[in-house]
Amino acid sequence: MIQQESRLRVADNTGARELLCIRVMGGSHRRYARVGDIIVATVKSATPHGQVKKGDVVKAVVVRTKKAYARDDGTQIAFDENAAVIIDASAILAARASSARSLASYARRTS
Repeated sequence: MIQQESRLRVADNTGARELLCIRVMGGSHRRYARVGDIIVATVKSATPHGQVKKGDVVKAVVVRTKKAYARDDGTQIAFDENAAVIIDASAILAARASSARSLASYARRTS
């Protein structure tokens, strides 16, 4: 579960390395984000000459969480880290997003 002040690793090649969650999208009293949810975050660390810089406020889709979540068939999935993919208003910002394209498109369609 991702909430305000949670730090996430970035799973794409936009140049950002770490994000800090500012807000979970989807309601004024919504507390937690899970896999596939959109958050507003700020870039805490970035590589030189990347598309995004430290301090930029971006939207991102959560693609991995440490908290286990259940699939429809009863299995549970948990990852070693929390991670997100930075998105633009219309598409994924990165040219390469590690296995997150379908999740980002799903999140945009359901929002």
